[in-house]
Amino acid sequence: LSWITILRKRENFRKAFDDFQPEKIARYNAKKVHALMNDVGIVRNRAKIEGTIASAKSYLKIMEEGPGFSKFLWDFVDGQPKVNEFKTTASVPASTPLSVKVSKELASRGFKFVGPTVVYAFMQATGLVNDHLVTCFCHEACGGKHR
Repeated sequence: LSWITILRKRENFRKAFDDFQPEKIARYNAKKVHALMNDVGIVRNRAKIEGTIASAKSYLKIMEEGPGFSKFLWDFVDGQPKVNEFKTTASVPASTPLSVKVSKELASRGFKFVGPTVVYAFMQATGLVNDHLVTCFCHEACGGKHR
C-alpha cells in the first residue's frame, strides 16, 4: 500500500484504534478484531491488526520495565540526532544499518511490521535522524540535542 492511501484514512484509523492509545489496543480481543475486520474505513488486514495489538503490548512492556520507550529509542543514537548531510533527495536512503539494528531489536521484543524501511521513516519523523537536505532551512534547526 502507498503512504497516501494510509494518510487518507488516518482519521478512520485514529477512531477505529481508540486514538492509538496502547493501553486500550493491548486489551483488544477477538470481538474487537472482528469489528476492525468489518470496518470499511480502514485497511482490513488481520495480520496487521493483530500485529498492532502485539506491538501495543510490547510497547507497554518497555514502558513498565525501563525508563520508557523514548529513552529506549534515543539510546540507539546516544541521545543526539544523527545528522546527515544529504544534498539531494536521491541520496537519502530507505534504510540504514542503524534502522536494521533498531528493527531487529524491536522485533525481538515482539513488535510486528517494523522492518528497516518503516523504522527508518519513523526515525526521520521523530527526529532521531535529521535527513533534511543541507539546503533546507530546517537542517540546522533539527540537529540539536534531544531533550
